[in-house]
Amino acid sequence: MKLIKTFQRAAVLGAAIITAGFLTTAAMAQDISESHLAAAKKVAVATKVLEPFDDILPILAEQTRTAFIQSDPTRAEEIIEITQDVALKLAPRRSELNNLVYNTWAQSFSEAELNQLADFYNTELGQKLTSTIPAITQFSVGAAREWQDKISTEMVTMVQEELAKKNDAQ
Repeated sequence: MKLIKTFQRAAVLGAAIITAGFLTTAAMAQDISESHLAAAKKVAVATKVLEPFDDILPILAEQTRTAFIQSDPTRAEEIIEITQDVALKLAPRRSELNNLVYNTWAQSFSEAELNQLADFYNTELGQKLTSTIPAITQFSVGAAREWQDKISTEMVTMVQEELAKKNDAQ
């Protein structure tokens, strides 16, 4: 029962956040023409920015399924079936997220800029950039963590040395 109350609270909070986002987006999107949104969609498709979101619904379904099965393992088969059905019912709502992304692009760039970006990202170089950015980002994040660890160690050592010097001087 506690699990269900937690899900209900999460659902209410989630609905409130989503509603606020839609209202904000709707208010901002009023000035955006259909051709401007179409240009934003071309860029989003060309850059594949929506692909990372493909896993949201399957992950949510798995988390929901797991939580309910942990709460009532005797109904596991029923929970699996119902969760799958609900996930399939929610799948068409993915377009809501896509539209939010298109609006974000449209609010960030003029229609002409979006058309230029779409043209670039549809070139061979643009496609290469799109396909290599995830690997470059992953490497960069790893390199930043390594560098941070190295600098952190050096900083601690240097501070210890300086504190020791101050102690020796006193």
